[in-house]
Amino acid sequence: MSMITRNNVVVSGAAGGRPLVFIHGFGCDQSMWRQIVPSLAEDFRIVTYDLTGMGQSDLSAYEPGRYAGLEAHTEDLLAIIDELELEKAVLIGHSIGATIALLAANRAPEKISRIVLVSPTPCFLNDGPHGYHGGFSQGDLEELISFLDENHLGWSAQMAPTIAGQPAGAPAADELTQSFCRTDPAIARHFGRVTFFADERPAFERAACPALILHCDDDALVPMQVAEWMRDRMPGATLKVLKATGHCPHMTVPSDVVAAIRGYLKDI
Repeated sequence: MSMITRNNVVVSGAAGGRPLVFIHGFGCDQSMWRQIVPSLAEDFRIVTYDLTGMGQSDLSAYEPGRYAGLEAHTEDLLAIIDELELEKAVLIGHSIGATIALLAANRAPEKISRIVLVSPTPCFLNDGPHGYHGGFSQGDLEELISFLDENHLGWSAQMAPTIAGQPAGAPAADELTQSFCRTDPAIARHFGRVTFFADERPAFERAACPALILHCDDDALVPMQVAEWMRDRMPGATLKVLKATGHCPHMTVPSDVVAAIRGYLKDI
């Protein structure tokens, strides 16, 4: 099976434009980009897809052993780029999708021109001895994952408003809740642990491509210290702080995200 079919790859936009490849976050699918893609499709070639195990991807391809870390997701992304024969692509990733974008750019910088990281974090876990404040203690994350293990639907209903930065029933919170609930529970539990316990700080510190970091000024998951850590540690990084609440600005302030992306890419 081709990667195009397996990962539900959709190509749209300007045929001759620079390719923008979008990588969604945990518990989501490519539809989460729907509010920003149309505005960018006028000038760029748009590639969206579902991470293996998410959305309309081939769920049978999600092998827990292979996807025990982020390497397999990185390989999937690079395989899609190869199959589409993309050159000088810009990778735009959200949350754990941002980390996957960075790992892909580090592995194959000759194929990637820039990366845009939407609400990224190299590590959610606090690391006091190294002065890193990721926002969560070990106990916090274990409790989060235990709740997901025990009650997938309850976790989705409770966490989605916090992540979206909106009250329950608001558009983005409702869309995120439904997306979380649609995700296969076994895959959600497995990928949730991979997501929340990932520590890719060394990879961020050796970023091989210039990066735009988009961070909301009130993000319940990722504190400002993390955004500043990335700004100070990543070679070629530019930090733009958005006046927005939550972890999903592409869903809550899409016009601001489009403007930031266009401004960043205007000279390439």
